[in-house]
Amino acid sequence: MRLDVAYDGTDFSGWAVQPGRRTVAGVLAAELVRVLGEIEGLTVAGRTDAGVHATGQVCHVDVPVAAWAGRSGNLVRRLARLLPPDVRVRVATEVPASFDARFSALSRRYEYRVTDASWGADPLRSRYLLAWPRPLDLAAMNDASARLLGEHDFAAFCRRKENATTIRAISQLAWRREPDGVLVATVQADAFCQAMVRSLVGALLAVGDGRRPVPWPAGLLDRTVRANEVTVAPAQGLTLVAVEYPGSEPGYAARAEITRNRRSLL
Repeated sequence: MRLDVAYDGTDFSGWAVQPGRRTVAGVLAAELVRVLGEIEGLTVAGRTDAGVHATGQVCHVDVPVAAWAGRSGNLVRRLARLLPPDVRVRVATEVPASFDARFSALSRRYEYRVTDASWGADPLRSRYLLAWPRPLDLAAMNDASARLLGEHDFAAFCRRKENATTIRAISQLAWRREPDGVLVATVQADAFCQAMVRSLVGALLAVGDGRRPVPWPAGLLDRTVRANEVTVAPAQGLTLVAVEYPGSEPGYAARAEITRNRRSLL
């Protein structure tokens, strides 16, 4: 079963289940068990960190055939009554066994919102928006962003994880200023390593307020370890907005096989 999920990450300790902590997966799994009796293998497209939001998260879970047959027509409505207000299952659909929410994904897209207004963030939006204390130069940030596009080793922007590659392919990285003055960064890649998006944003904000030159973020791509001078932007401005998958069943397994292969720039 594929679930399309949205949540306000403010009061969650991230997606993944952690003993003694409130997490999205923990809350969601508990209510799925209540409705369906048993579940197995709750797998998510992207494990969001504490405080990070989602409007387009995707996960999959195996459920008994009989339970699905009896609940498929009203599962979303039933979960809406049981789940807390800060997490919602928007769609639940049957998918073939070859579908893997994590490994079958073609890309993930995030948005990061920042305001550089002198009076700070609107109180009604402060949970989803970073207030920046200095004016930001949109053109400089877009210039610096364009230099990060393509496949590179993003070790300088990733938290170290043993035996994990930091090679990623960024297909979109651009900023826009909306009519209300809020700046929005759109970041899309085949996958992201831990803290990568917020590290990229942190580096680009340093360019935007003039503390770093435009070439600086791309210059860090020569590093083979995390760059300590890069500040990780706060979680509340970040939202996972979309995960893309192949359009037909044969593509699920094929994409999963590609994703599982360890990448190299050689």
